[in-house]
Amino acid sequence: MGKRAALATYDKEFSFVSPVVKYLLFLFNLIFWMISLVLMSIGIYARMMKHAEAAMACLAVDPAILLLIVGVLMFFITFCGCVGSLRENICLLQTFCIFLTIIFLLQLAAGVLGFVFSDKARNKVSEFINNAIVHYRDDIDLQNLIDFGQKEFSCCGGVTYTDWSQNMYFNCTTDNRSRERCSVPFSCCLLSKDEAVINTMCGQGMQELPFLQAGAFIHTNGCIDKLVNWIHSNLFMLGGIALGLAIPQLVGILLSQILINQIKDQIELQNYNLQHRTDPWQ
Repeated sequence: MGKRAALATYDKEFSFVSPVVKYLLFLFNLIFWMISLVLMSIGIYARMMKHAEAAMACLAVDPAILLLIVGVLMFFITFCGCVGSLRENICLLQTFCIFLTIIFLLQLAAGVLGFVFSDKARNKVSEFINNAIVHYRDDIDLQNLIDFGQKEFSCCGGVTYTDWSQNMYFNCTTDNRSRERCSVPFSCCLLSKDEAVINTMCGQGMQELPFLQAGAFIHTNGCIDKLVNWIHSNLFMLGGIALGLAIPQLVGILLSQILINQIKDQIELQNYNLQHRTDPWQ
């Protein structure tokens, strides 16, 4: 650095900070900063549209809460990246780089642990689905998510269609006076392509039927096995998605480290010039 600083003193306009790296990092963060605003807006809107009781009852699996958490975290990280790159602030850039590195390592660890401890991961998925079934009628976003999953994977419940008895409205006990007693959601039904109008009551009383008999009207297999089989069948696609998420993070980490080193060199150059401005030939 000493030789570079000595040579740089002859050019007052010289700077180690590359405008390309600086503004590329700024644009990179600006894009994800705007995405974070969209995520937070959707999360806040979805949250405000719900009743407080329903939201609190299903807080652990609320998609709106997940959007808010991801949006706020992304907003903070990209804010540090935007301001840090524009102001050439090492502290903010290091904060951005550290958080991005932590998130990348957590994602990597989650992926590895998911493969190593696949049985425990399956149990967590089962717990999530069962909890979602319990709160099916309490949260409209969760209800739409479950209906989409059951239609997409042609399944019903967690392990089998009778899992819907865990929900207070679909519960099959004799003291349940709900109109949906012993039923399943319409998303479990076998729908014909010729039907112009969907019969939303097609799952009425299906839990009272034996497995083979119910199979003529609804999907009887659970969603957990279908989801696991789908993951095994689409490992390459999931790997591509994971790589697509990892590449922007690695690019952000690389650009921030390059800019940090350039700023440090520039600070060292300025200190060198201050020390030798009385005698530029030293």
